[in-house]
Amino acid sequence: MVHRPTTGRVTSAKIVIAGGFGVGKTTLVGSVSEITPLTTEAIMTSAGEGVDDTRQVPGKVTTTVAMDFGRISIDRDLILYLFGTPGQTRFWFMWDELVRGAIGAVVMVDTRRLADCFAAIDFFEHRRLPYLVAINCFDGMQYHSAQDVRDALAVSPDVPVVSCDARSRESTKQVLISLVEYVLTMRRQRAGAPA
Repeated sequence: MVHRPTTGRVTSAKIVIAGGFGVGKTTLVGSVSEITPLTTEAIMTSAGEGVDDTRQVPGKVTTTVAMDFGRISIDRDLILYLFGTPGQTRFWFMWDELVRGAIGAVVMVDTRRLADCFAAIDFFEHRRLPYLVAINCFDGMQYHSAQDVRDALAVSPDVPVVSCDARSRESTKQVLISLVEYVLTMRRQRAGAPA
């Protein structure tokens, strides 16, 4: 249910959720969406053997082949539309379409496989789309500090690096709020207004 302010004006924004294969993008969209998320999960078959590295995610039996879609109302007058990208390189051709019109992105990170998120970071930096890095704490534990992850990824000091549990609605909602705040700060700075 969307709560409309008394002025009747609701602002909507598009956010992209990206990262490597099996990092938690579909889980994040599903945990925070107030509607039943649209997913394009397909069962992994033997055709993906040797292509998809499932060693770090041994229980993974499905994969996103197009996108995930969800929606969340942050407050009475801000609705976020979430678009999760597929993680495998063979589906990256879709990213240009998924990112069109987005205000920002969340790059999901699994610290056991940091190299898997480099392509997403490069993609957003090349397009000058504001993004933040979200460290997914799979077992509820964060093994590396945000600063260690920032250093390992060589991201700019102004890019937020936050931790989250992609399974938790409150945790993922805070990630999205952090991204919106970062985007607004970046826009104010570009406009020359005080932050």
